[in-house]
Amino acid sequence: MLEEAAAKHANDAIKADSEARYGQAISSYQKAISTLMRLVQLYPEYKLNQMYLQRAMAYQERIKALQSARGLMPSDEGTDESDVGGAPLTPTGPVMVEKLKATYDDLVVKEKPDVRIDDVVGLEDAKRALREAIIFPYKRPDLFPLGWPRGLLLYGPPGCGKTMLAAATAAEIDGSFMTVDAASIMSKWLGEGERNVAKLFNTARKMCENGQPAVIFIDEVDSLLGVRSQEVGGEVRVRNQFLKEMDGLADKGKNVQMYVLAATNKPWVLDTPFLRRFQKRIYVPLPDPESRRHMFEMYTKPLAIDPSVRIDDLARLSENYSGSDIKDICQSVQLRVVSELFDSGRALEPGSSTRAINVNDFREVFRTRKPSVPQETLKAYIKWSEQYKAL
Repeated sequence: MLEEAAAKHANDAIKADSEARYGQAISSYQKAISTLMRLVQLYPEYKLNQMYLQRAMAYQERIKALQSARGLMPSDEGTDESDVGGAPLTPTGPVMVEKLKATYDDLVVKEKPDVRIDDVVGLEDAKRALREAIIFPYKRPDLFPLGWPRGLLLYGPPGCGKTMLAAATAAEIDGSFMTVDAASIMSKWLGEGERNVAKLFNTARKMCENGQPAVIFIDEVDSLLGVRSQEVGGEVRVRNQFLKEMDGLADKGKNVQMYVLAATNKPWVLDTPFLRRFQKRIYVPLPDPESRRHMFEMYTKPLAIDPSVRIDDLARLSENYSGSDIKDICQSVQLRVVSELFDSGRALEPGSSTRAINVNDFREVFRTRKPSVPQETLKAYIKWSEQYKAL
């Protein structure tokens, strides 16, 4: 009830603000702030509290801007526009209002990915699972009389290619790639979550009806389908709407080329009953030695590398590093030699360049940059996979 009340007050405030009823806007902003703060106090452990506090601060800043523009004192905050004299607000007023909104178009990114599945380094098990579940049915649907999976969960450490795999799969079937962050659904869509989740799926269905495959990519899906110790109404309704859409896709879309790919770094927090919506649960692990070697070759190609640097040695030293870690290492060694050039005072001289990157540069960076994924977390992925992995 408090969440709904906060959403109503915020919507009233934004509407009044847009219509230049600034006194009423201030009053509604204040009510929204008061309701949000009460919600935070009653549910101190609620995971959206940080977002609620940020929203309250944004509303407070807007109140200050309105007061400053109208010459209002705090005691005048509840007065209506007709009761207040003075110069009109600057044209930036309504623009500020738009920043407080979080619309469907702001949060859903539709794109045509420019990456193919063969461009993804390594991850052969994950790529094969995606080919079997999506690419093969797209090319020969007649070979799948029992249908094919529509829900696929990609899980594993951050920075290992889950988003790239999803985008590459969409590109292979020449499909539209609609990506949205689950945390944004649960936070920024305050009061609009149900409707926007339904709109997301309806948009994808219309694309399929027009002959274009659609891939909905939900990042950080644990924010949406994770186990909750306590929930409030809006969150429950958004989750239920998402699950309703997933069930409808599985029951009625036997020949529809529409897929939901979800990604998470924390699969163990997902509610077990919801896992059945994802018929494929695909582990996206840290890169193996061959993949690490390929990544170092790719990232060092544009750099000036000393011949003494052996790529195989770099691949060996980078065990337990993620793909994004490896890219960061290559950036760091380049920054190291660039910094030397600037420190020498020769960086702006015509024709000056950095020295070649040597083995010691890499060793120093490895000494100061440790893997981003702890061993305990890797063990947790393996344990979860033993129970729930489904390729």
